[in-house]
Amino acid sequence: MPLTRRLSAEALGTFFLLATVVGSGIMAERLAGGNVAIALLGNTIPTGAILVVLITMFGPVSGAHFNPAVTLSFLLRREISVSHSALYVATQIAAGILGVIAANLMFSLPMIELSTTARTGGGQWLGEVIATFGLVATILACLKSRPEAVPMAVGLYITAAYWFTSSTSFANPAVTIARGFSDTFAGIAPEHIPAFIAAQIAGAVLATGVFGWLLRD
Repeated sequence: MPLTRRLSAEALGTFFLLATVVGSGIMAERLAGGNVAIALLGNTIPTGAILVVLITMFGPVSGAHFNPAVTLSFLLRREISVSHSALYVATQIAAGILGVIAANLMFSLPMIELSTTARTGGGQWLGEVIATFGLVATILACLKSRPEAVPMAVGLYITAAYWFTSSTSFANPAVTIARGFSDTFAGIAPEHIPAFIAAQIAGAVLATGVFGWLLRD
């Protein structure tokens, strides 16, 4: 598939992913009446659902990474070149920020508003390591045994990980950066972004190594 089409697929997919994450978070918070559990559930279900849709749509075009941690895993496995992976990551970050801007504008909020939501501490960093490890593991294991199951498996994994990880499973550096530009339910304070990204990279590298060994022919 030509690179321009692959990058366009990554841009569209990441745009809609972030528009869904942030938009559903805003809607959920407004409708939950202060009940944080209901708001989180209202944020979780659309996120898992849109992942199934987007991976099904764009998987045949770009591989449907939508996530620098996933792209890093495929780079380590030598399934994508350094130059193409850099373009993937840049596209994912830019499109993610545009998705957040679109969500903010849809709900009559400032186009860009830096988040003040604190997400930090050892527990949350560990949560991001585990969340990203599990996401990359899900992708690699399903690609090995049942590639057609990847969209559903990833959507279900993220739906579960929203609830079993202390960080609510960002598991994606592009998502993490973009969510810093919305001071809403789904946001993260910019000063807390670097530690989240470091944890995500660690989880992705660890999962790539472990499952490279586990699934080796």
